[in-house]
Amino acid sequence: MTAELVRGQNHPVSHSRVEIRVSAGTPVLALAALADDAGRFSGPEALAHPGAPALPGVLAPGAPAERHTLPVDLDAVPAAVHTVRVVLVLPPGGPVRFGAVPASHVALADPQGAETVGYTLTGLDAETAVVALELYRRQGGWKVRAVGQGYADGLGALLTDGGMAAAEAVALASAALRTAPRTGGGDVTLAAVPSLTGDLRAPRSPDGAPAGAAEPPEPLPVPTSPYAGAPGAVPGGGGDGSPATISYAHPRRRRTSTEPPEPDPRAAAPAEPGQPPRPVAGDASGWSMEERLYNQVWGMFEDLARSVAAYRSAADFADSRMDRELDEALSDPRSRLGGSADAARDAARARHDELVARARAVLDRDLVQLAAEAEVVEPALPAAYARWDNPVWHGHRMPEESPLAVRLGDLLLPERPDLAIPMLVRVPLERGLWIDNGRTGSEAAMAMDTDRLRRAAMDMAVALVVRMLAVHPAHRLNVHVIDAAGAGAASLAPLLRAGVLAAPPAAGAAGVGAMLDGLTRRVDLVQMALRAGAPEDLPPDVDTAAQLLLVHDFPHGFDDRSVTRLRYLADEGPPVGVHLLMVADRDEASAYGPLLDPLWRSLMRLSPVPDQHLADPWVQHAWTFEPDLPPPGSRVLDQALDLIARARRGSRP
Repeated sequence: MTAELVRGQNHPVSHSRVEIRVSAGTPVLALAALADDAGRFSGPEALAHPGAPALPGVLAPGAPAERHTLPVDLDAVPAAVHTVRVVLVLPPGGPVRFGAVPASHVALADPQGAETVGYTLTGLDAETAVVALELYRRQGGWKVRAVGQGYADGLGALLTDGGMAAAEAVALASAALRTAPRTGGGDVTLAAVPSLTGDLRAPRSPDGAPAGAAEPPEPLPVPTSPYAGAPGAVPGGGGDGSPATISYAHPRRRRTSTEPPEPDPRAAAPAEPGQPPRPVAGDASGWSMEERLYNQVWGMFEDLARSVAAYRSAADFADSRMDRELDEALSDPRSRLGGSADAARDAARARHDELVARARAVLDRDLVQLAAEAEVVEPALPAAYARWDNPVWHGHRMPEESPLAVRLGDLLLPERPDLAIPMLVRVPLERGLWIDNGRTGSEAAMAMDTDRLRRAAMDMAVALVVRMLAVHPAHRLNVHVIDAAGAGAASLAPLLRAGVLAAPPAAGAAGVGAMLDGLTRRVDLVQMALRAGAPEDLPPDVDTAAQLLLVHDFPHGFDDRSVTRLRYLADEGPPVGVHLLMVADRDEASAYGPLLDPLWRSLMRLSPVPDQHLADPWVQHAWTFEPDLPPPGSRVLDQALDLIARARRGSRP
């Protein structure tokens, strides 16, 4: 039986050798693209097209045609490849957009030729290239997902979106569109090529001879800006209503050629026959367990988003189909006689309920699997990723390396409110964070007393500061505080008692100006040293550690010059290690007019109370964000501060 998917829905792949069948209403090019665990294409060698049809595990067809078959051997796909994407492209000289031709259909067939999964690409308009579906690794196995993501600017835009440089993407797209003539009288199928596995497993050198054993991949350098964002999108960067998607893709960490990857934990959890694989913490790709867990959380977040999207799409379709059928039944006067109208209504409702029930059953299956995965992943998270109530904090020790990311809170959907996905943000922070202590951000904030809301926002900021200090090596991160009116003294008291701040909180207009001037000078000097290619020539009084500035109750204590300095730090500070954490009410800064709009948009807005202001980058669900705070009555924050203070006393720079 064929499972018909809707956009975003996934389905297990039970065979290692499959074929992907494409049926289009017009001649199209069918290509295959191989992406890593970050969703990026490594270069021209990642695309199978008519000019270079064979990649390890994948064989692309030739010239444009209405029907294609792409054989895939998943066992032959390199371990570094996380996703195999099937791309359909309109060739030059044909239709100019997918919206002008009949909807294409793609299907996945098993080795016996039976189609197990199908997907019809609907809703396309101006697109000329589209990712139809993708096969991706998940918990030691493979799944297929209906994607349907199109690009109006064609194949070049699709490749650029996958991480290629613009010039390289344009050149590769041009080469792919210069199609080779069809040879052999048809497409290649699994049944027609008995030796396909061997051909796919053995990449060939330019002269046609099989290549030798594959060299291990060269480690990619860490990007200049290693931040990749949090799993969400902040409307306008600060709640002004204009969505701004944040990428959740991650860069690779640098790895020495002599350092072997950690053992793959997936071998420790074989699946029962006929059952999905048992979840294992750290089953994603990565050179370290920290990176594997980060990628696994990313995969859980995407799977939950797409599974719920598939259910909602099916439910919406069922509603619209029932409405249409009821309108058609009642529009015919003859159906109102003899009870036929009642029968039509009952039949329409029955079909609606059946479709919704089937979609819900699929969603429940996915939710059970994700909940089981969360149960094993959450206890295994390192301190930087873990909740404050995780026992890992009781045995925490100051690390020797900076973390890959930190946890800000949890993300939830109403279909399963008890299934929390950790919201991780990469560090160093490329975007500043803004904890909104105003009452206009959400219903929960409006129902809360103003003083309590402001205290909750500051407590959230202090907890985040403690987390950041605890998961960085001693003196690798220094924290500065601006509290011009002293309104945050109660929340800041634990930091002051522990003596972990770089300086006392700045108070009054003079203190605010002095602190901002000092950080601005550091930014200017580091920028000049980097431009001169001599970062080691910094003055001895310049602190080379990363700096985190916590600003409370902005804009109290700020004059026009201080506001300009703050905007400069928000824009220019992150690349040279100066990061911003603000606790503020945007409405209170309205006296500055539109001057501060760029500042708010540059920050990631967070809320000290549950709020639906984040959207995922795949299907744009509205997710409920819940901050991660220490449990009431817990001493975990004091214990972490004691640890930080001891480490700093024992490692004076």
